[in-house]
Amino acid sequence: MDLPLIIGMAILATVLGGYLVTSLILFKFPHLIHKKKKLKFRPVHISHRGGAGENCENTMMAFKHALSHGTQMLEIDCHLTKDGEVVVSHDHHLLKKCGADFNISDLDLKNLPEYKPVLSVDFRPSFNIECGEDRKIPTLREVFTAFPETPVNIDVKVYNEELFHKVHDLIKEFHREDLTIWGGRLSETTKALNNLNPDIPVFFSFRRVFTLLCLFYSGLLPFVPLYESTLEIIMPSIAFNSSNKGAELSWKFKTILRIADVLLMRPALFKHLDKRGIQTYLWVLNEEDDWGRAFKLGATGVMTDFPSKLAEYIRKHPELGMGAASDIENVENQLLSSKQPEME
Repeated sequence: MDLPLIIGMAILATVLGGYLVTSLILFKFPHLIHKKKKLKFRPVHISHRGGAGENCENTMMAFKHALSHGTQMLEIDCHLTKDGEVVVSHDHHLLKKCGADFNISDLDLKNLPEYKPVLSVDFRPSFNIECGEDRKIPTLREVFTAFPETPVNIDVKVYNEELFHKVHDLIKEFHREDLTIWGGRLSETTKALNNLNPDIPVFFSFRRVFTLLCLFYSGLLPFVPLYESTLEIIMPSIAFNSSNKGAELSWKFKTILRIADVLLMRPALFKHLDKRGIQTYLWVLNEEDDWGRAFKLGATGVMTDFPSKLAEYIRKHPELGMGAASDIENVENQLLSSKQPEME
């Protein structure tokens, strides 16, 4: 072996060794080069669509019920009506949830139909919920007015610049820049929202989650700045719960889900992000075993369709943080006191 080749290999080994050591140090101590994000909320208990397994999803009744059980964040979805009103609804097309063959954008607010009397729960197959009296699709303004101090997680479902600006205007009007996180599953949506107002936290889009994983497994993550403030991802293992009929999945799909679970559910990744002030929320978890696994993995919080059940689980597990349990008890005590007759 000639001398130039030996020197070249020595230089390469030195560079790679230096890169590896630096990456490991910065992975453990990211504050050395990154300023830690400081969000004014850190929810353990997050209600998916307001708690779709206990009330009609994305309705005011659902939100009130979730808050009565101490939820620390409402997860909602937004669309724009024909007359320019921002409404809270997961589906853009109304056939599945309302039985009306229209898009929300085709109708004025006053013409939006109500939800069906009985709805299926997307993350609990074969489970239906009776909606009760409140089946109205609310506006985002109604939500902000009713719950001015509650953190809200907004999934902007479609790329629509008018929708972006109207949601932004409502956030500004209600002074909720530090109580709201928003984003979209499309990277173009999240980029547009972040450009519109960098002071409002955004969550990772699907594409950016893939980028995050590439950076993590290549060792580049500690060197790269991240503009997102929360990682909100599905926990693939929920597909194998008996309640989700995992036995009916094909072996190919099961294999894909198991690989995704191994790649995504990395405690080291969640811990590193947390050191950078980036919170991790896992969805949509409706079983005690899933809640236990999520918190063991290091998730900041979980999104659930069953807020009262998650509240009970948190009570039984004070190691999750007394703040969460205390919040639940305080809210319930306040509600109980408000129902007592006044002393004469």
